[in-house]
Amino acid sequence: MGEDVINQERRRFLTGATCVVGAAGVVGAAIPFVSSWNPSAKAKAAGAPVKVNIAKLEPGQIMTAEWRGKPVYVVRRTQESLDNLDKLEGDLRDPNSEASNQPEYVDKQNRASKPEVLVLVGLCTHLGCAPLYRPDVGAQDLGGDEWLGGFFCPCHGSKFDLAGRVYAGVPAPTNLDVPPYSYETESILVIGVDQEAA
Repeated sequence: MGEDVINQERRRFLTGATCVVGAAGVVGAAIPFVSSWNPSAKAKAAGAPVKVNIAKLEPGQIMTAEWRGKPVYVVRRTQESLDNLDKLEGDLRDPNSEASNQPEYVDKQNRASKPEVLVLVGLCTHLGCAPLYRPDVGAQDLGGDEWLGGFFCPCHGSKFDLAGRVYAGVPAPTNLDVPPYSYETESILVIGVDQEAA
């Protein structure tokens, strides 16, 4: 009878030890499983606002930032390029940006909250190629005297002016998109935060 008491105590000990080890295993497996439901740091950063210092951006220059995995063009326009915007209205598909994807606080024609700084998503609205910045007025390969500077998509020939407005008769259906943006300071642009929310 002494052996039965020892075996029962041994069984209880082994059962208890097995339960403890099993519970530790379940917790150990559950923690990584539950944490895998949280978005990764890369996914969190993909939608996060991006700050861009435009202090050294000279008139006529462009810089590219990345926001949500897309290129965003920031162009400091010259006074000449701003003056030329009115001259193109008859050549454009949507000169007043009626069908454009842009925030309400940007001007419908120059498509910016500050006229000299243009902020555009750098993807053609036709098939998503990256248009080239072509500020060269009178470029012979883009129409000679009729070309007053803008963006040219090399994939299928779509052309946009220096406000990102699409020319008529090209494959792109709409103007280039304007992302939400605001200014933290005169030289810090925040892409991804609306002006009203800033």
